[in-house]
Amino acid sequence: MGYAKERGKLEKLSVKNVGLDIYSEKNFAILLDIHEKYSHTVRILKNKEPETFSDLYKNELQEAKEGKRAVKESDTDETRQENYIKYKNSLAEALEKTIQATKESL
Repeated sequence: MGYAKERGKLEKLSVKNVGLDIYSEKNFAILLDIHEKYSHTVRILKNKEPETFSDLYKNELQEAKEGKRAVKESDTDETRQENYIKYKNSLAEALEKTIQATKESL
C-alpha cells in the first residue's frame, strides 16, 4: 500500500521545521502547528496500517507531547530554549522515522 500523499505532507512539515533553532512565540507556534499536523497524519497512517504505524503513534507522538509540555512549563529563558530545542528535535526525528516507515511499507 502506498502512502505518497501522507509522506508528502510529512516531508513538507520536515522542511518547515528547518531553521527554527531560536525560541520565540512565533517559532513555537510554528512547531505547535507542525506537531498538530504530524499528529493528524500519523493517526491516519495508524488507522490504515496499525502494524507499521502504531509504535510511531504511541512512542514518537508521546515524546513530542512531553517536549511540548516541557517548553510550556519552563521557568527560565535558558531552560525554555533547551526544552524548545529538544522539542524541535523530537518532532524532526518523529517526522523522519514516519517518512521512512511510509517508504518501507510500499
